[in-house]
Amino acid sequence: MKDSKTDKSEGMIDKVTGKVKETLGKATDDPETEAEGKNQHTKGSAKQTKGNVKDTLKSAKE
Repeated sequence: MKDSKTDKSEGMIDKVTGKVKETLGKATDDPETEAEGKNQHTKGSAKQTKGNVKDTLKSAKE
């Protein structure tokens, strides 16, 4: 299982990459790339949330 920092950093990378793809898709009028970017951004947000939950559970155990 990945640690919370890994989940958070991977989430941030996915969010940024997704936003770039989304913006590129809008700029080039490519709905497929735009949708792919939105999905990747959402995936990144979920990974960050997962990392935050792991931190919360770890703190609760201590």
